[in-house]
Amino acid sequence: MIDLANFSRMALCHRNTPLEAMPRLTEHLGGPNLFIKRDDCTGLASGGNKTRKLEFLVGEALAENADMLVTQGAVQSNHVRQTAAAACRAGLDCHALLEHRVTTAGTGYATSGNVFLDRVFGATLEYRDGGLDMNAEAEKLCEKLRSQGRRPYFIPGGGSNVTGALGYVDCAREICEQADDAGTQIDWIVMATGSTGTQAGLVAGLFALQRDIPVMGISVRQPKDAQIKAVHKLAQPTAEAIGASDLPSSKILVDDGYVGEGYGIPAQSTLEAINLTARCEGILLDPVYSGKGMAGMIGLIRNNFFETRQNVAFLHTGGSVALFGYEDMIEPMLGADEKRLSA
Repeated sequence: MIDLANFSRMALCHRNTPLEAMPRLTEHLGGPNLFIKRDDCTGLASGGNKTRKLEFLVGEALAENADMLVTQGAVQSNHVRQTAAAACRAGLDCHALLEHRVTTAGTGYATSGNVFLDRVFGATLEYRDGGLDMNAEAEKLCEKLRSQGRRPYFIPGGGSNVTGALGYVDCAREICEQADDAGTQIDWIVMATGSTGTQAGLVAGLFALQRDIPVMGISVRQPKDAQIKAVHKLAQPTAEAIGASDLPSSKILVDDGYVGEGYGIPAQSTLEAINLTARCEGILLDPVYSGKGMAGMIGLIRNNFFETRQNVAFLHTGGSVALFGYEDMIEPMLGADEKRLSA
């Protein structure tokens, strides 16, 4: 049993998000039995995993009497979009730093998708060159704002600190209850892992619940060893915050074989996963996180990593809004389908 009642929280999330079977994708890939946890359906600003984190982060901001949220992310950041919407719900201002981390995505990348919605939600935006310590840049901005009489609450990239990770502690409980109610044993969870908070919270929650469900993180950016170290660095204090201690680093599993050329750059396997999931299940993935995560799960299945009889759940972290920023990359894939049909 996990008790989160002592943590400040603001209700932002549609819950429980569905835990659905994916029968056509299962059949296409020849097993195992595939399920999908639909955290693209969390509700806020078209949904996504950051909404669960923001319930606790915004709750803490309000408890501290903040008057604005300050955060950072890549230009097409799902996190910034959801933070901007959460600020609207809470009656706070939102200011975000956007990093030029991707330079090859095409003409719509800088203005469409998440960036357009950031502006719809009234966030004010600043841009930074790629390669900077963006959390440090945002912290410096907060110091400047405090000197001007503002009361900023800083949210790190991805909402990935102990407070934010509590959202996925709660999701671990939710998944376990849904599986138990359905009489289904979940043998594996697969997910994209980036800023670490989602995987860290999920692993900490399962550890505290004493549920031995391994979580395979498909890295979207860092090499395996660096990502394992980063996730464990956050998972351990998150577990301690909910009364569980000594979370071993062996609980952190990462596959870095689907990063491709780097963060935010879809590999061919990413585009295939987006296409296959859309055509088999009518579900949209994003080119930065969930697309690479699904590519990893598909690759593991093709390499016989799972047993055919096992039940594998994919955590959908949302982000389909970003598809519009990657139209130049995705359009050729659609054109190829049209040519085959007309041939």
